[in-house]
Amino acid sequence: MPAITSAQLSRRELLKLSLGASLALSTVGVTATLSGCSSSQPGRDMLVLRDTDLPIIAAIMPVLVGPHPALNDPANLQNAIRQLDTTLGWASTAVQKNVHELLDMLAMAITRGPLTGIWGSWETASSAQVLAFLQRWRDSRLDMLRQGHSALTQLLLMAWYATPASWDAAGYPGPPAI
Repeated sequence: MPAITSAQLSRRELLKLSLGASLALSTVGVTATLSGCSSSQPGRDMLVLRDTDLPIIAAIMPVLVGPHPALNDPANLQNAIRQLDTTLGWASTAVQKNVHELLDMLAMAITRGPLTGIWGSWETASSAQVLAFLQRWRDSRLDMLRQGHSALTQLLLMAWYATPASWDAAGYPGPPAI
């Protein structure tokens, strides 16, 4: 069978691909929940984020932000993660569920390796590996991966730029006092 390029993808093939991706995500979610890999309980001092989510976010956020001087202090990264948690705490239950499913997919070794190219733990992933994963998802032919990239980058960057530590390098004095 010849390789299918994006220009040759028929509507029927696209529907098959979408159905397959949906089934894969559903299977991952059910497997994670039933195997105990995914806890619905928030981590210590968190409203929404779980302990398994924190290493993923801690590995991705500095790569997304880039060489920001405030990231030299690990407390600023932790503050940004807390900001993300607070933001998710105000989000709908459906949004929280979708974020948990995305982070579950990134946390489980059986899906993390093939989907991200990071075969080890997030704690040992290099910045180059994380950057390659982000570029892979950003440029993917699969809409599911592009949407995952968009969700991750928007959430993490929004959380980072909501923290006062990020403002100095951008020359932003902060919101006006009311």
